[in-house]
Amino acid sequence: MLKKLHDMGLRSDHCYMAGFASIALSFGCWLASKQFEKGAEIDRADRWGIFVGEWAPTFIALGNGLQSYEK
Repeated sequence: MLKKLHDMGLRSDHCYMAGFASIALSFGCWLASKQFEKGAEIDRADRWGIFVGEWAPTFIALGNGLQSYEK
C-alpha cells in the first residue's frame, strides 16, 4: 500500500504536514465547538478535538513508512 501511495506521488513531507495540520485543526475544532455551541456541554467540544486529533498519528506513521521509499 505504501509503495502504491509513493508511486502516486505522495511523499513523507506531505504526510508530516498533514499530521501537524491535523493537530492545529484539532485545537481549532475544539475551540470553535466550545465557543459557538454554548448550549452544548464541554464534552462535545472535547470529542470534536479528539476526533480530529486522532488523525495526526496516522499521518505521521504514513510519513515514516513513505520515508523508507525515498531513500
